[in-house]
Amino acid sequence: MKKEDDANAMPVVRTAKNIHAELQRLDWAKPLSEETLAAVIDAAEWVEFRAGDIIIGFDTEVANVFLPITGRLQGTLHDFLGKAIQEDAFCRGSVVGLFSLGLSERSHVQVVATEPSTAIRLTLSNLLRLTSTYADFQLAMFRLAANTFKRYVSVDRSLPKPLVVGIVHQSEATRSLTARLARRLQGLDESPCVAGDDERWRPDGSIPFKLIDGDNRELHEEILRDWAAHRRLIVDIRADHCSEELARFLSYVDMALWCIRPQDVDAAVGQLQELEQIEPGWRNKIRLVWLLQNDTPIPPYVPRLYDLVDRDFKLTFDPRGTNQGTLLQHGFERIIHHLRGVQIGLALGGGAARGMAHFGVLKALEQHGIYIDMVAGTSAGAMAGTLYAFGFDPEYIARRFNTDLQPSWFFRQLPRGGYWYLLYKYRRGKFDSMLRKYLGQARMEQLILPAFTISVDLVEGEMLATDTGDAALHILESINLPPLALPIIESGRAFVDGGLLNNVPANVLAARGCNFVIASTVTAMLEKDFVGLRSEGSSLGHRSASTIQVIMRQIMIQDHKMNAVGVQPADFVIAPDVTSFDISEFTRAEEMARIGEATTNESIAKLRKMLSRLDSRLFASDEQCVDQVKVA
Repeated sequence: MKKEDDANAMPVVRTAKNIHAELQRLDWAKPLSEETLAAVIDAAEWVEFRAGDIIIGFDTEVANVFLPITGRLQGTLHDFLGKAIQEDAFCRGSVVGLFSLGLSERSHVQVVATEPSTAIRLTLSNLLRLTSTYADFQLAMFRLAANTFKRYVSVDRSLPKPLVVGIVHQSEATRSLTARLARRLQGLDESPCVAGDDERWRPDGSIPFKLIDGDNRELHEEILRDWAAHRRLIVDIRADHCSEELARFLSYVDMALWCIRPQDVDAAVGQLQELEQIEPGWRNKIRLVWLLQNDTPIPPYVPRLYDLVDRDFKLTFDPRGTNQGTLLQHGFERIIHHLRGVQIGLALGGGAARGMAHFGVLKALEQHGIYIDMVAGTSAGAMAGTLYAFGFDPEYIARRFNTDLQPSWFFRQLPRGGYWYLLYKYRRGKFDSMLRKYLGQARMEQLILPAFTISVDLVEGEMLATDTGDAALHILESINLPPLALPIIESGRAFVDGGLLNNVPANVLAARGCNFVIASTVTAMLEKDFVGLRSEGSSLGHRSASTIQVIMRQIMIQDHKMNAVGVQPADFVIAPDVTSFDISEFTRAEEMARIGEATTNESIAKLRKMLSRLDSRLFASDEQCVDQVKVA
């Protein structure tokens, strides 16, 4: 790794013309006059960094401010004892060193290039001269500083919005994605432009296109200069370029969508492995896009791929199949969310049979064009969320539960037979076969939507949020309700129901990067009635309580008391009132789902208003959003 002094001594490698084109693409520089731009270019140096280079060293004097242009820098903030307390990424359009510049104390931040990167460098003297001479530049620096401050105090929830989006096609079959993305972004009042190697490109005339001949060396100079006024540049290429050309491509783009079909896996793995050998840090900017068909609604499990890409999206352009929901068709909109810095999480709480109301919540959100990017669930919420993330239609699953969890004649004759039926299902392992009927051996990594199941490990005494491994098994761990069920022993751990520690896992989604979290809870309300005794003092005739009734009432109270803790990190709470249903009445799943749907419909206007603060175009109104999706 280079020392900080060595990194600062790097030579200027770009011309004024290049810097002018790059500056025009950055939000903070767009308001600058031509005179100010010329002055900045005259004062600035363009420096390049290799992965691992230290741009600012901890406990060193800061003499320069850096304005990243390409690549990615990682900053680590330390306290006065030298302990790392926060990390942050710096990409195109941000600023590094502005707060520390000129301070008498030495730097509390260490900034390192995580991949090959370029930046504009200004010395303290040049920065002071520019800010004192040019009012528009002074204002631009104030705004950059304010945005940095907002991010550190969590006022600004926006996620990175890549200005230069690369799309790599392993097959010509995925080429149509680029035009669809460009048109959708244009419909959101963006002005995208496309540069690509597809000679058959027939775009809308309002979307500028430039054909890239041969390799893409001239891309950096020509296209940026010609299209500096456009907010979003899409670079669209085949995957059959040599590794050196693909490496230049990855150095240049802010994010790359690598598009494949199941039959393209081996070729994609080979190329991505070659790129990893050139620069491992590029993994952080590569997103895999699976284009699937109805006969293959989930992709194959390919462990090698997960080490080579940061995350994946799954989508189809086919109509939905029998019993399938529209989740796969909405994969396209999740890419749009990602490009616009939106990630919506949905936390589904536990509550036994009452959790069936979640299916109605899921249905209503989809109908109103509010598409979830990530889901986490506890107990019944884990079961509902995982089955939904697999791609099943919420109505279909609610309907199936009426049949699958119908007690036999014997249990229907017993007093409180629903509880005894659940005990039987747990102790005889019947839930496993029921779930396998739908999920088979599918793994969490294969689900259409990133999903987490919440369980508790009795060995370590800690909550576990799981998004890898056998999907059915992790549902079983999360719904494993003691003492009806015995702990599931797996890999040296003893798993029980996640509601013991986290019944509404909104915090899990916030920690995974969701900048808007919706919580669906069925335990916000608790009926004050136990074996005929009521809190008001009246009674319907006191009955003796069985052991299993006491156990289930204890669980209900625990879930209710844990509810306030679980929903606290959420931005919006949907709380269907299903207290009139017994927690063993899975056979009334459809009724509870309808209540969940109605409750969500009643609050959708308020929800959309809150979401509009994240993206006013995506969530302008119910009608506009649905119309935009139809156009796309």
